[in-house]
Amino acid sequence: MARTVRESRSRLVRHALQAVGLLSLALGVIGIFLPLLPTTPFLLLAAACFMRSSRRFYLWLIGHPYLGPWIRDYLDGEGIPLKGKIYAVGLMWTSILISCYLVPLLPVRLFMLTSAVLVTIYILRQKTRPVRSD
Repeated sequence: MARTVRESRSRLVRHALQAVGLLSLALGVIGIFLPLLPTTPFLLLAAACFMRSSRRFYLWLIGHPYLGPWIRDYLDGEGIPLKGKIYAVGLMWTSILISCYLVPLLPVRLFMLTSAVLVTIYILRQKTRPVRSD
């Protein structure tokens, strides 16, 4: 988990990355409570932004007792729990199919379905983390 935090030399870039990181963090936290909004991708984006903009925010986020494990397991290469994969793919397809039903434009439907297929492939190709006996 010891990642090198290399803050950008540009003050403008650091502030922009912090803003994107804070927005991603907020969306990730909201995603914990709103099943249609993904949590892990937003938390990973926040961690990536903080890694380049604020050592303090990055260490706080990966060390957070509730949010940190979502990020650390992925960054440490431990993979995604099977339950998490099923939950993510199931909710994603539910929301995509509802969206396809509600959106009448064929190109938009095709884009959503293609995106869902690609994200599903990505999730399923990730290492499955064994169940912990903590």
